[in-house]
Amino acid sequence: MNLARFIRRQLLSLSGVGLMLGALFFAAALTPTLIPRSYLTQGVLAGGCFAIGYFAGVLWRRLWHYLELPEPSARARSIANALAAAACLLVVIVFLRQTAEWQNSIRAVMKMAPVETAHPLKLCVIALITFVVLLVLGRLFALLARFLAEHTRRVIPRKVANVIGVLAAGLLFWSIASNVLIRTAFNALDSSFRELDVLLEPERPQPTDPGRTGSPASLVKWQELGRMGRRFIASGPNATEISAVSGRPAQDPVRVYVGLAGGATAQARARLALEELKRQHGFDRKILIVVTPTGTGWIDPAAMDTVEYLHHGDVASVAMQYSYLNSPMSLLFQPEYGAEAARALFAEIYGYWTTLPNDKRPKLYLHGLSLGAMNSEKSAELFEMIGDPIAGALWSGAPFESRLWRSITANRNPGSPAWLPEFRDNRLVRFMNQNGPTVPADAPWGPMRVVYLQYASDAITFFAYRDAYQAPAWMSAPRGPDVSPELRWYPIVTMLQLALDMAVATNTPMGFGHVYAPEHYVDAWIAVTDVHDWSAEALAQLKEQLAAKARKTGAGNADDDPDRGG
Repeated sequence: MNLARFIRRQLLSLSGVGLMLGALFFAAALTPTLIPRSYLTQGVLAGGCFAIGYFAGVLWRRLWHYLELPEPSARARSIANALAAAACLLVVIVFLRQTAEWQNSIRAVMKMAPVETAHPLKLCVIALITFVVLLVLGRLFALLARFLAEHTRRVIPRKVANVIGVLAAGLLFWSIASNVLIRTAFNALDSSFRELDVLLEPERPQPTDPGRTGSPASLVKWQELGRMGRRFIASGPNATEISAVSGRPAQDPVRVYVGLAGGATAQARARLALEELKRQHGFDRKILIVVTPTGTGWIDPAAMDTVEYLHHGDVASVAMQYSYLNSPMSLLFQPEYGAEAARALFAEIYGYWTTLPNDKRPKLYLHGLSLGAMNSEKSAELFEMIGDPIAGALWSGAPFESRLWRSITANRNPGSPAWLPEFRDNRLVRFMNQNGPTVPADAPWGPMRVVYLQYASDAITFFAYRDAYQAPAWMSAPRGPDVSPELRWYPIVTMLQLALDMAVATNTPMGFGHVYAPEHYVDAWIAVTDVHDWSAEALAQLKEQLAAKARKTGAGNADDDPDRGG
């Protein structure tokens, strides 16, 4: 009985304005954005948005009272609240009925099977649980702020005490969250990722060929490569496999990788990578690619296998690990490590490359995916290459924080869409998606070629904090081919939806979201590295075989790559 009275008292204490605004936020959260959602993720998102709308309504009501603005009569307020509540309830019901159709609008453009229902009951239960948890935390914060304010009113004015109470409570909550919860979670995940990094997988034995990194003859020890480094070295096509597809003589590609255990500093690991690359005669190849991995050290096989096929194995690639954490954690806790490592490796490789005769050195390129793309952007300064520029770069899925990508997109040519911009005369930078570039393939390039491969459905690329108060440019017509036509912008809610999309951006079919397909890498590498010796029929066959291999092995899927979150 006491419990029933307690629950009734808590329900009666809820703000009517907050509940109505929360209902509108809840309804808006059901609309589609870039990535399909399950009822679990949709429920958590909707419940979180309901809580934010509720707290906003509470704050607005309290601010109204605090400013002593005129209040309507009790009768007028009751009638207005009843009408508003009925309208909000109707909106919620209508939006819930549309949820499955909205999710299917995303699944349709991604060629996924439609869902029959969005499981509205389960969704609402999960949303309610999420809201209650956040409400309890919010009320604990309010109680703490009130307690601190009451104890400071004895020595300072009431309004000043209220402000101090709120600030002190916020500081305490943040301290507990960052120093206890976040730090504890980080330490647990750090230990897990560290153990995973040193794991020696029996299906990837140490190479015996002296020309391979990690072999007994190598300067880099097999056990020091890290799990992702061993995966990179052990995978990839050999000369026989390449010739079987191209019908032409081929070489075994050179792959060099140095793990975190290869040196105490980024500079030491970079020097080791250079020496290993020289030992394997990587500078004698036609193409040399400096690759910046993602946070765990993972390198997308869809990218590297593709370029090795296109150039008949006459390719050397070199990479260096800077973390064993996944990309979001690496970016959050070690933001400087990736850029420092990428810079150190490029400086070593480029410094030696410039000492070689122009006609006896390979064409030098940069490559990175996701966080690797952002750090690869930072590895080379344009002013230092003016006298002796590299040949170009291919960056795929560049995160929204990528400085160069953001600048080019913001300064795109008028009329070109934000999801596939055109920049100036297209001689330096071009953008590509599933359908290739907007620029004709025979359009002239300058001395350096930079290509951004990106999908309009990749929230890791297109998220922005200003989406909370401003509709993003990529929503304007025409939209990307993989974006739902039902997508609409709502203040605050859209930003939260896209934040969730970032977390699940790898749970899409290959060729959408943040999962980049080998057949699209084919077109991108052709543009960057100027491939001309493949016929259209041979390229179509290559794309088909690489796509089939990727589907069969699961390469690029979240299960295969624990770092696929960015």
